[in-house]
Amino acid sequence: MIRLLPLAALVAMSLAGPAQAGLFDDTDARRQITEMRQDLESRIETSNRGQLELANQNERLRAEVAKLRGQLEVVLNEVESLKQRQRDFYVDLDTRMRNLETSATATTTPQTSGNPAEEAAEYEAALNLLKEGKSREALTAFDNFIGRYPDNASTPSAHFWAGNAALQNKDAAAASRHFNTVLGKWPDDMVAPDAMLGLANSQQAMGDPKTSQRTLQTLIERYPSSNAAQAAKQRLAKR
Repeated sequence: MIRLLPLAALVAMSLAGPAQAGLFDDTDARRQITEMRQDLESRIETSNRGQLELANQNERLRAEVAKLRGQLEVVLNEVESLKQRQRDFYVDLDTRMRNLETSATATTTPQTSGNPAEEAAEYEAALNLLKEGKSREALTAFDNFIGRYPDNASTPSAHFWAGNAALQNKDAAAASRHFNTVLGKWPDDMVAPDAMLGLANSQQAMGDPKTSQRTLQTLIERYPSSNAAQAAKQRLAKR
């Protein structure tokens, strides 16, 4: 009987072994399934977060694009408004100068001219080019007018407008020459204060702000009651 015990124990152990192995295999399988489920859930969560962040980024981009479009529209409106104000400035200033020229002509001896109508038409044509924003063509037209009619009553104004056309054409040196011509030859002309303001603009454009500032101060001293002097005061106050 004693000898049969080890054999019985051996049989029992042999029968229990497969059952335990099956138990262990089932536990490992459940663990693997659990790990796979957790990994899948983690990936789904990560994917959802990524999609949510992408959607948020798209929304931010759409908002930014809408904002930029609004800003662009504002800038375009401001540019168009500036162009209109510039055209209005030309019309108003030229009207005032023409009125002054008419008054001056009524009290002085008219200059001898070959064809006053033709001269007036050429001057008007050059001014219209400038009003239309064709600065290069306007500068050429004013230079031609000045060359053909150096003693015309409108020649000082032609120099002034030529200076403005040159500034618009980014030729500050040519603008400076035209403005200086007005100040040198016709310092008492009604366009002289505006020519000095234009000269200050030319000096600023040429990278000489100190000289520009001195010109503005001289403008205030020389033509204190002019509109140009008021503009010079405002400009100096901002510096």
